[in-house]
Amino acid sequence: MTRVAAKVTCSDQDRKELERLGSSRTDQARLVERAKIVLGCLAGERNDQIAARMKLQANTVAMWRKRFMEGGIAALHDRARSGKPPIYDASDLRDRIRKQLELTPPEGLSSWDGRTLAQALGVSDDAIWRILRKEGIQLRRMRSWCVSTDPEFAAKAADVIGLYLGPPTNALVLSIDEKPSIQALERKIGYVHTSSGKIVRGIKSTYRRHGTVNLFAALNVATGVIQSKVTAVKKRPDFRPFLMT
Repeated sequence: MTRVAAKVTCSDQDRKELERLGSSRTDQARLVERAKIVLGCLAGERNDQIAARMKLQANTVAMWRKRFMEGGIAALHDRARSGKPPIYDASDLRDRIRKQLELTPPEGLSSWDGRTLAQALGVSDDAIWRILRKEGIQLRRMRSWCVSTDPEFAAKAADVIGLYLGPPTNALVLSIDEKPSIQALERKIGYVHTSSGKIVRGIKSTYRRHGTVNLFAALNVATGVIQSKVTAVKKRPDFRPFLMT
């Protein structure tokens, strides 16, 4: 006598979640496959029909049918495995890494990397990178920030943006800014939490100067032509003729 698979039912909310998982391009492939199996079961397909359509073994379909009936969507995820016991306590190592990142990096380096962190903390490179990936700590990605204390900042910014969007007739609009990357600057650098939950290197917008190289450069956005001029000092009489060229 042919065995008949048990009928699968679920709530409307669970069905919507299964449909989302079944069409997902970002969730794990095995989870997407399991959701498609259950959707086939909900549609009344037999195990062998689902297996033939998805190129799987019938017993695989039967297993996930049973797992879903017993535990719902949560049962589609992999069960916890014992595995090899961890050598390091993840929570303790995470705190040690964060404290180490606040210290000055080794001589000759401008920032910490996985290898130097591992050496400083006396752990393996793999252990360091596991924590960095899990916590979203990105040692090389940088983000600068600037907070204006001017109470009229919003109004002033609106005037500047309005000038860019709707310049006066026959007017020449120039955008002028100072580029700090060619200066001998001293500024605070640390690690900050971003809105996405990542931890990245942060560079403060304010800084202390230790000398400059005066390079005037202009880009004509219409033609792509770049004009430049180097001066010994930065004074208005030097800059004004450059604007006229």
